[in-house]
Amino acid sequence: MAAGTVATGAAGLGYAAGIERRHWTLRRVELPVLAPGARPLRILHLSDLHLTPGQRSKIRWVASLNALDPHLVIDTGDNLAHPDAVPGVLAALGPLLDRPGAFVFGSNDYYGPTPKNPARYLRRGSGHRSHGAPLPWEDLRAAFREHGWVDATHDRHLLEVDGRRVRIAGVDDPHLHLDRYRKIAGHDADADLRLGLTHSPEPRVLDGFAADGYDLVLAGHTHGGQLRLPGYGAIVTNCGIDRTRARGTSRWGSHTRLHVSAGLGTSPYAPVRFACPPEASLLTLVAAPTSADAGRGTRAQAGRGVG
Repeated sequence: MAAGTVATGAAGLGYAAGIERRHWTLRRVELPVLAPGARPLRILHLSDLHLTPGQRSKIRWVASLNALDPHLVIDTGDNLAHPDAVPGVLAALGPLLDRPGAFVFGSNDYYGPTPKNPARYLRRGSGHRSHGAPLPWEDLRAAFREHGWVDATHDRHLLEVDGRRVRIAGVDDPHLHLDRYRKIAGHDADADLRLGLTHSPEPRVLDGFAADGYDLVLAGHTHGGQLRLPGYGAIVTNCGIDRTRARGTSRWGSHTRLHVSAGLGTSPYAPVRFACPPEASLLTLVAAPTSADAGRGTRAQAGRGVG
């Protein structure tokens, strides 16, 4: 029996490390957040690429997402996992950079990954952070901005997207305690849609966006839990939100919707995923239901593809 347990564990680890972490998945979500009568608006949400040189399968698959014809592309950080990864990130985003876009960065845009004890994954952090070598985030930011994407870090932008006024605001990475929500606080009445961006979905930041009436907040960081147990879900979130919000959509407050991307990568030192394939999300925003439609919820469907 012991031999069987070892064999089963080895098979699961081999699947998690060799197959599932490259099982690129498109999650399709419909969110009723627009004004009644508004036509749909498509947002491609990308997060946590954690790219290293040579990840050609991931680069090809992300580049292929341009065929989805999104109106807006949102990147919620942790693009890099190597000092030489900037060209790969730009190749992956490819023609998506020619579309309207906005971004905030995460800790693994600023600092490289470091080896860690895997047991730390199962414990809530003490607040201590160990950083690797600095990464060329300034080069990546310059390239994004050169293509017309807006840096939402502690800034507010009003974009015209498919004929709609979209207010976008974001904070620096709460995981590193760099967030300063007061710099973007305030309610905007001049927008058809209000989007909040943060890398790590920390409750203190989500509370700020909800208090200011944002329609939708986009985040990453959690990797969906990275290791999920069937029937239980994510084991941990690596931040302050509860396990049920580790990926997908939920409500935060009475008005604001939250979407957390499970992301497309892993740390090079923990290259495994289980019951949590790497994903990008196509969010189709539609008109909020009328009273006759009340009770209808968010519909989501994951479509899988191997690159």
